Amino acid sequence: MSIRILIRGGRLVDPASGRDEVADIAIASGRIVSIGALRDFAPERVIEAAGLVVAPGLVDLAARLREPGHEHEGMLESELAAAAAGGVTSLVCPPDTDPVLDESGLVEMLKFRARKLSRCRVFPLGALTRGLQGQVLTEMAQLADAGCVGYAQADVPVTDSLVLMRALQYAATYGYTVWLRPLDAWLGGGVAAAGAVATRLGLTGVPVIAETVALHLIFELVRVTGARVHLCRLSSAAGVELLRAAKARGLAVTADVSINSLHLTDVDIGYFNPDMRLTPPLRQDADRSALRAALADGTIDALVSDHNPVADDMKNLPFGEAEPGATGLELLLSLALRWGRDSGLPLARALARVTLDPVRVLGDALGSLASSAGRIVEGGVADLCVFDPEAAWRVTPDQLASQGKHTPFAFGSTGMALPGRVRATLVAGTVAYEAADRAA
Repeated sequence: MSIRILIRGGRLVDPASGRDEVADIAIASGRIVSIGALRDFAPERVIEAAGLVVAPGLVDLAARLREPGHEHEGMLESELAAAAAGGVTSLVCPPDTDPVLDESGLVEMLKFRARKLSRCRVFPLGALTRGLQGQVLTEMAQLADAGCVGYAQADVPVTDSLVLMRALQYAATYGYTVWLRPLDAWLGGGVAAAGAVATRLGLTGVPVIAETVALHLIFELVRVTGARVHLCRLSSAAGVELLRAAKARGLAVTADVSINSLHLTDVDIGYFNPDMRLTPPLRQDADRSALRAALADGTIDALVSDHNPVADDMKNLPFGEAEPGATGLELLLSLALRWGRDSGLPLARALARVTLDPVRVLGDALGSLASSAGRIVEGGVADLCVFDPEAAWRVTPDQLASQGKHTPFAFGSTGMALPGRVRATLVAGTVAYEAADRAA
């Protein structure tokens, strides 16, 4: 239940308006009623934010919740708790649940369960084809009515180009966005990025052309159909250049990159560390540098956690047999801050890639939220993240609220040192998370 809350003395950073100042924020009925000067506002609760940053809640465009069908790897409760602990107030989940999100009833049930938990807004992607089999198109209009914000195949490529073209034509007719992983099904069957590391370790490689061949096809189909496409988890320098050229031609395409590809390379696989078994695979340093630069200049629109919790029995296997995936919701803010600092970017610009810009990707699919999500504005929805930008922490499994404890950023018992700790997360004016050391 939403109460009247005053966030006092925090540094308000809003990438949308460019606002960066110390200001109080008054919240009532789930919305921001005043910023700065307060008149006749009697708060029921005060959150002291001196020395902290108050930013829009993070919007994550790629987070698997593992429910329904994979509850042994993650429950909706645990993963939405992880989202709140990471300052994420809205997330997009792919359709590769079990059963697949290809019927409106399944989508409605997922959204109902998420609303009951009140930890994070959940925006499902509907399946592009029935059962993700790549053969028969789903009823996109019905899935949209149920609450889907787009249509995707998750990590399952559509091998029939005619089916993909018809899907894009259907989507273009209704103004829907299709979300695609650029991966050629016949070239992308390896377990590590093709290169010297994979060769030395004897691992089957995924060449860069597995991404670029798929991109060429997607861009041609976008040109012909006029559809909007969001490219999920770009991983290569060559892919970045193709994206940049497509945008220069005026094609309606956006893209994201995962925190894993932004910070790690194939060298980090080390001695067959299964926590480094990821999709897309970690590539070379030149690819990482290109991805970081493209995110900074806006060629890549958003940074995502690519949250995919994996159970111990599926991860603690030989590298080639381990299930790809990693926990990431609780790392998204810190890794965005680290990238921003490494790149010499202002705080607002780094935050934009996990707040304002993901909202722009979603666009009108957000409905009434589109005008204020990812922003701090009077009258807008009170989805906020309060964090300490100077507090450092080390990524260790015991610190994670997610049911999945495997992440490539937890090195042994110490873990990678990261900046930024979330102190409180508000969703629609309700405190969804508060750090234990700040709880009243």
